[in-house]
Amino acid sequence: MTRVAVFGMGYVGCVTAACLARDGFDLIGVDIDPDKVRAINAGQSPVCEPGLSELIAEQVSAGRLRATLDLTQAVGESDLALVTVGTPSDLEGSVCSRAVERVVESIGLALAGTDREYTVVVRSTLLPGILEERLAPLLAEASGRQLGDNLWLTNNPEFLRESSAISDYDHPPYVVVGALDGWEAAPVLDLYPRVTGQRLVTDTRTAALLKYACNAFHALKVSFANEIGTLARSLGADGHEVMRLVCQDRKLNISAAYLRPGFAFGGSCLPKDLRAVLRYAAQKAVKLDLLDAILPSNQTHLERALRLVQEGGQRNIGVVGLSFKAETDDLRESPLVILIETLLGRGYDIKIYDPYVAVSRLRGRNLAYVDRHLPHLAALLVDDPAALYDHAGLLVLGSNVAETLDWRGKFRGDVLDLRRDLAIARPSMVAAS
Repeated sequence: MTRVAVFGMGYVGCVTAACLARDGFDLIGVDIDPDKVRAINAGQSPVCEPGLSELIAEQVSAGRLRATLDLTQAVGESDLALVTVGTPSDLEGSVCSRAVERVVESIGLALAGTDREYTVVVRSTLLPGILEERLAPLLAEASGRQLGDNLWLTNNPEFLRESSAISDYDHPPYVVVGALDGWEAAPVLDLYPRVTGQRLVTDTRTAALLKYACNAFHALKVSFANEIGTLARSLGADGHEVMRLVCQDRKLNISAAYLRPGFAFGGSCLPKDLRAVLRYAAQKAVKLDLLDAILPSNQTHLERALRLVQEGGQRNIGVVGLSFKAETDDLRESPLVILIETLLGRGYDIKIYDPYVAVSRLRGRNLAYVDRHLPHLAALLVDDPAALYDHAGLLVLGSNVAETLDWRGKFRGDVLDLRRDLAIARPSMVAAS
């Protein structure tokens, strides 16, 4: 059985490592964060994802999963490396590949002086050209070996959604490997014997762009539905009903996924990947008018929510949900974080209830993002929804965390449901902007 090292124990890395271990592979996870390494070796998940803690505990107990800070040891004890470290946006919106480059170079150095077979698989999201023009030369130079001479570099984009990542791992739309030929792709495809879905082998540039194309399309669908919802609300129509009927056309409209009016999109993938594509286009003078309009449209939609809060006339606000998706603790680019940050700056008194978010459990870029935008988050969070109801004159329902609460029977003030109220008109709001 292939021995696998997974570099980067974030969402993608933890889910990938746990699922591969479950499927019988010998897994070693690698991270520079000692807290993450300790958590995994103790059978705990360093990230909040339904079912992941139990799966990690099972695999650690079975001896199929462990973690280390020692990259060289991990390379020495594996036949294949999956690189899953983060690729955040830099200050200009370009994709930042420095962490991936450091890992790939370090893998090469660990292989230097050997001729053992080894496959490096990039699962991190990177624009086309980075693997070919940066990572491949780095790996070859650091290892002192020619790629293709028992040393291979491929990519394998992931299609995992937070809050449903394990199910998405097992049932992806397809398994895609970017490689020069099917022979190079074989060791990667062999990682997924129990995964359903078509297996596809393509070139590395196509495989890389596929992930951006999918995320750009998802981002487009969210904004499109929200704009239809806004139009429906101004005309006195039900935006949810309009989009439900639009989605009945499965032949031409393709899919109902993401096509529902609601709040602004956010998270660690859609905004970052869209910015990367747009920054590249701007640098190359490639005009992408539609894609260029998505982030401004999303910001405008967030501002509509701010106006509705202000129009409510209440200064004490209770917010249900904080992460960009319920049942996770990922706060990176969450529109709810931005909404609350703006309201705090305008003098509103805010309390937040999200049982999946605990400041003590936040790590890495997730923690850094919160420290930058909501440095006093711990003072805003309440453990008991009753404290939220007692505080608030206006209750803002920001995510499906609201479905776990009996707020209808316990809260008597005004309610703003960001999942619906930006698309459905109230009688007094017809023709409002």
